[in-house]
Amino acid sequence: MKTLLPGSLAMAIIVVASNILVQYPIGQWLTWGAFSYPFAFLVSDLVNRFQGVQAARRVVLAGFAVGLVCSAIGTQIMGEFGPLVTLRVALGSGLAFLVGQLLDVTLFDRLRRSAWWRAPFLSTLLGSTADTLIFFSVAFSATLIWLEPANDVSWAGVPVPLLGFGAEVPLWVSLGLADWMVKLLIDLLALLPFRLAIAKYAAKLA
Repeated sequence: MKTLLPGSLAMAIIVVASNILVQYPIGQWLTWGAFSYPFAFLVSDLVNRFQGVQAARRVVLAGFAVGLVCSAIGTQIMGEFGPLVTLRVALGSGLAFLVGQLLDVTLFDRLRRSAWWRAPFLSTLLGSTADTLIFFSVAFSATLIWLEPANDVSWAGVPVPLLGFGAEVPLWVSLGLADWMVKLLIDLLALLPFRLAIAKYAAKLA
């Protein structure tokens, strides 16, 4: 268990930081949390690469547990329009994290013997896409209003041009697309620290 401490701690820090930073918007489509959260995939990929798939799954579960605690705390903090974390947001966040991360871990493990960049890039791409689709649809889609009838999310369904200039879509679709684009950018940027970590590990074995 000691060997899992650095990965679990890094994952916990990212989850806590993202839950805080999501409260601070950047422009019309993003929050600061969109830039911190994708690094959770880098953490699970590094643990997977150096400690194996089972260790990576344990680190993911540790992050999931921390996320549940953050959501529970958020439901008790009242903001201007009600609790900072609603039931739908908590459910969407937890489900998105768990499914997205476990997909990432599984695909990474299957690709670990391919070119060094394929496993981290493709697994994170799959996990990030699933994460985004699950969170934004569960938290804000009008078709899932039955999950929490008392929670008015009509604001998220207001038709607006996609990212301000495309065809009209519900607001939450633009929010989700912007979030996914940040995840994709960080997926690409994270290849550098991933490669450096591999090189450093190889140097220690030499």
